[in-house]
Amino acid sequence: MKSSVKVMLLLFLLIMISCTPGPNPMTDAANAEGDVAGFWLGIWHGFTLMFTFILSWFSDTISIYEIHNNGFWYNFGFLFGVMCFFGGSGGGACKKYKRK
Repeated sequence: MKSSVKVMLLLFLLIMISCTPGPNPMTDAANAEGDVAGFWLGIWHGFTLMFTFILSWFSDTISIYEIHNNGFWYNFGFLFGVMCFFGGSGGGACKKYKRK
């Protein structure tokens, strides 16, 4: 392998490793009201993701993800809500094509 390919591969791996998320220290920790977000709140936050994202541009107090969550079930609900709102992956598979 040429040295330029090795350098590019190393740079690519470094970029991918730097994007790896770390652990959430607030998992299972209650917020100021004493609540921990679970599955149902995850679905709601996933479903309202686009609206919340746009609102977060104009306000520092709005975030798109609740850090005080219960871990897996909140994340699963969040992803499920996002998939439901944006149509999931089955929309293209069910589309019927017209013959010309």
